[in-house]
Amino acid sequence: MRILILGGDGYLGWPTAMHLSGHGHEVAVVDNYMRRNLMRDEDVEPLYKVPNLDERIRVWKDVGKYIIKKYIGDLNKWEFISQVFQEFQPDTIIHYAEQPSAPYSMLRREAATLTINNNVGVTANVIFAVREFCPDAHIIKLGTMGEYGTPNIDIEEGWIDIEHKGRNSKFLYPRQAGSLYHTTKIMDTDLLWYYVRMWELRVTDLMQGPVYGIFTEESSQDDRLLTFFSYDELFGTVLNRFIVQAVANHPLTVYGKGGQTRGYLNIRDTLNCVRLSLENPADYGELRIFNQFTETFSVNELAVKVQSAGSGLGLDVQIRSIENPRKELEEHYYNPAHTGLLELGLEPSFLTNTELVQMLEYVMNYRDTIAEYKIIRGTKWV
Repeated sequence: MRILILGGDGYLGWPTAMHLSGHGHEVAVVDNYMRRNLMRDEDVEPLYKVPNLDERIRVWKDVGKYIIKKYIGDLNKWEFISQVFQEFQPDTIIHYAEQPSAPYSMLRREAATLTINNNVGVTANVIFAVREFCPDAHIIKLGTMGEYGTPNIDIEEGWIDIEHKGRNSKFLYPRQAGSLYHTTKIMDTDLLWYYVRMWELRVTDLMQGPVYGIFTEESSQDDRLLTFFSYDELFGTVLNRFIVQAVANHPLTVYGKGGQTRGYLNIRDTLNCVRLSLENPADYGELRIFNQFTETFSVNELAVKVQSAGSGLGLDVQIRSIENPRKELEEHYYNPAHTGLLELGLEPSFLTNTELVQMLEYVMNYRDTIAEYKIIRGTKWV
């Protein structure tokens, strides 16, 4: 297939591009370096330097003998996105092209406005471009489990059957986001569902939990192919942050009571979930939703796992509860369904002590580059 990856320079975008090109697909990536620019502007650059797309593409061609095409530009600009779609004519569009950080979206008014304008605007442009230039294409959109929030009932896989006053109907599962970023993802889902009904689009919406990990099969061939590894409060996911904190002899920062429970997955599983979704596309007029995670953990459980793995390497890993900067439930019921991707053939990579030790050992190579002032920036929800 011809696969167009929007946000192809990102934490997930670049590994996806290598993974799919390695599986025989013709791949093009689009990016405007937003994440790189935001990390630079906020002084929270990642643990190690990551080459730009040109160099990444050259290295991947040398190492794997695969070719990836690139487009650099702003997908919020119609002139640019229409040029890309007309030239490449994708069979599948993988949409990662969003400001990806909940804390960044809560940082200040300008960050909030950027998040809204970019995330919702780009999704709308993608829909319009598919309608105009490749109406048979399949859109795979990266959503988030954060759309659901933490309701006191089981979380279904995207949809819920409701009986009300003797009548039955099926609805999108109620959304109740915990940040502005997650709210824009809800807007994405609503936009997609509207145009699926209006224009018979084919859409898979992947409600992904927090991702952890450094290595994929493709990047293990050359360190220059590694994806971003952020450990700061703004762009680092919780387990990746804990790994760096353990190496830096910084107490693991548990927000509040630490009972916040979410569904997690290894970065390798993200790649397999996306590939399975494109190899088994949604039907015309279908908004197919998968809950994309493999295991659930509380923050306390993750901290104890990192502490145990670190102790085996001689690290003195302490755990410290700090005031929660977010407005969220710190203890709650959490039971989300996640069978769809397993039924397509996903073979999960679970969070083992071996996986944690591998991450810790690699980060230890960069111990001297860790800047502790990046870990806590004081971003508050309220």
